[in-house]
Amino acid sequence: MSAHESVQFTVNGEAVTLELDPNTKLVYVLRNDLKLKATRFGCGTGHCGACTVLLDGEPVQSCDLPLWSLRGKQVVTLEGLGSVEAPHPVQQAFIDEQAAQCGYCINGIMMSIAALLKKSDAPTDDELLAALDRHLCRCGTHLRILNAARRALSKVKQAAR
Repeated sequence: MSAHESVQFTVNGEAVTLELDPNTKLVYVLRNDLKLKATRFGCGTGHCGACTVLLDGEPVQSCDLPLWSLRGKQVVTLEGLGSVEAPHPVQQAFIDEQAAQCGYCINGIMMSIAALLKKSDAPTDDELLAALDRHLCRCGTHLRILNAARRALSKVKQAAR
């Protein structure tokens, strides 16, 4: 077992300093230590996308990310995208389209779509599908998910004008 080390990084805009085993995976830190429950544990091998967060703006699977790799980095979870009072356009689009069935995978999917929207306010359907390629949804709401993503894209385009 590794000794505990101090690791500093930012989560949802707030500086965090933790004294933990540096090999602890980010998903556990978020859920257990920081009590941010939107990030889900799925497969534990980085294949399903349920644990996706943004790391310096890029979508990453937090079940694969050791704490030591976060030093000086910025992490954004679904809780950091928006709030109940002011949801992020992606969050609002998923609500409007009722794009979640069980809801387990949706948080990670929203994070990947939010990252895509930061890169381009007019991604193509191929780019959208590529952004969602690492996400598994077993409930079969794929069409609603795509409709929600397209709705969010439309809102971001309108806001950019």
